[in-house]
Amino acid sequence: MSALQPTRTSSPAGSSTSGTRDAILQAAREYLWTRPFREMTVRSHMAEMPLSRPAFYQYFPDVHALMETLLESLREEILGVAKPWLLGTGDPVVLLRDTMKGLVKVSYRRGPILRAASDAATSDVRMESAWTGFLHDFDDVVANRIAADQAQELIPTFDARSMAIALNRLDAYTLIDAFGTRPRRSQEPVLEAITRVWISSLYGAKWLNLPDSTLVRKPTDL
Repeated sequence: MSALQPTRTSSPAGSSTSGTRDAILQAAREYLWTRPFREMTVRSHMAEMPLSRPAFYQYFPDVHALMETLLESLREEILGVAKPWLLGTGDPVVLLRDTMKGLVKVSYRRGPILRAASDAATSDVRMESAWTGFLHDFDDVVANRIAADQAQELIPTFDARSMAIALNRLDAYTLIDAFGTRPRRSQEPVLEAITRVWISSLYGAKWLNLPDSTLVRKPTDL
């Protein structure tokens, strides 16, 4: 899988400089709850913090690099909660349900990042590249997982990448609509909706109303 390359700066001063960088990132997350990325400047962002503008440039060359770092951090969070389904063995339906729960929880907290990147991608070339790369990373891992389950005859035969793209775009825009701005929608209906689509599309509708399935995934190299 290709990886987005976040802007990283070494911190010779240790935890204090790391804390400053984290504070800048957290302030950006809060900023995006109320304003779009196109309105973010270094001046407007740092005005929300008890730090000077030069402090920003110690960690990020511009606000695009800041946004790319937020996307990379979110990518890592999502991949972390997706491990049960992407890498786990046993009942794939149960693993998928666990992954969808994690995805919704992360998106509930990070929805504005998804919305800001998606919105900016329509008019900003650099953000278009970052957003496209973000989505394609998930297309890669989901397509690989689908193909591996198809090889074990757990999923019917169809083009794995096309299905991965369809499911991932459904998730992205459903989660943006539900959690991208305040007030956010309740998590449960969103979780039920995307889980039903994924299970029925991949493993069959007969498992939708059951706590588990009779399917068994064996270890694979992914």
